[in-house]
Amino acid sequence: MPVFRLIDEPIFPSPEFAEADGLLAIGGDLRPARLVAAYGMGIFPWFSEGDPILWWAPAPRLVLYPPEFHLPKRLGRLLKSEAFAVTADTAFTEVVAGCATASGRRENGTWITAEMQQAYIRLHKLGFAHSIECWRDGQLAGGLYGVCLDRIFFGESMFTRITDASKVALAALVEHALHLGIALIDCQMTTDHLLRFGARELSRKAFQAELAAGIDQCLPQEKWRLPRQ
Repeated sequence: MPVFRLIDEPIFPSPEFAEADGLLAIGGDLRPARLVAAYGMGIFPWFSEGDPILWWAPAPRLVLYPPEFHLPKRLGRLLKSEAFAVTADTAFTEVVAGCATASGRRENGTWITAEMQQAYIRLHKLGFAHSIECWRDGQLAGGLYGVCLDRIFFGESMFTRITDASKVALAALVEHALHLGIALIDCQMTTDHLLRFGARELSRKAFQAELAAGIDQCLPQEKWRLPRQ
């Protein structure tokens, strides 16, 4: 099946036409309108520096339903100890940069190129992207970021500089998702790490049904604030 080449309008083919590896389309740009349209259909960009923009819609899709989050006992004890201060939307740019330069990604290349970083920063300023930050002694220890459309959060990346900081950020995201009424956290690709936290795979049909039920108006949101922030 041929890979679609995008036109100037922010229009995408149906995800059902994706290749077996999830590749759906090539080209286009990273303007906010195109990114919002893509995420609303379960499509996301993923490409390396110097390559054309590639758009993906893999199946099956790994998702995490907030009520199904598995909190390991050790992580629960860590949360109660308040070893980390946790905030939301206070250091979005720094979190994205941290994800881009996380251990191993600089050496092996990163899909979070400078162009991608600026694209998500624009989405954040418009109210469509959010971050969770973990702090230790006033220094950013880890975090995560993603795109939120109505009741669906599309996780993009996470990083840690101090052991368990990204796990604390994930737990904080789930707690805030429950508070906001977010129905589903999209984890994109299956990993053993996320499966241990209660994530599970959905078929393409089931995932698209979740998007249809959880995304309505695609309105921008106010900056996130955690209860103890």
